[in-house]
Amino acid sequence: MASRKIAVIIGSLRKDSFNRKVAKTLMLLAPPTLEMEIIEIGQLPLYNQDDDAAPPPVYTEFRDKLKEFDGVLFCTPEYNRSVPAALKNAIDVGSRPYGQSAWGSKPCAVVSVTPGALGAFGANHHLRQSLVFLNMPAMQQPEAYLANVASQYDGDNLTNDSTKAFLQKFVDAFAVWVERHAD
Repeated sequence: MASRKIAVIIGSLRKDSFNRKVAKTLMLLAPPTLEMEIIEIGQLPLYNQDDDAAPPPVYTEFRDKLKEFDGVLFCTPEYNRSVPAALKNAIDVGSRPYGQSAWGSKPCAVVSVTPGALGAFGANHHLRQSLVFLNMPAMQQPEAYLANVASQYDGDNLTNDSTKAFLQKFVDAFAVWVERHAD
């Protein structure tokens, strides 16, 4: 398989977020065919269609950066049974102006992460609704809902062997998915 560049988008802005820890774990477990890079979203001002004619430079930089990637891995927490506002904003910024989406046709996968018991199921599926509209083929299996994650890390080190094995299976399947669906 060819090497593919993967943008890693983390929905949580918190410095020590569990989503960031899981994203970094996935990056370490990724096969050499995936070159994964975290793309930060916290610097993006709220999307405003009035700015489409003269977008803030940070919008243009973000969109141009996304275009360099062959696929996207989303790691998201769940806020009020949905995705965090920062993640939704990044999706909106990258998808505009209408007809010029930087997301289009990029294969992707979603991992939802929570210290709670439900695995952020609502956020995972809410995000997938947006991905359909963005024409991003989202990996269906294995699904990744990571619950009770707070007890599975010692600092940045994942200590749960079962979760580590699952994440290995997930990222290996994602590599195949990307290769199958990348342009």
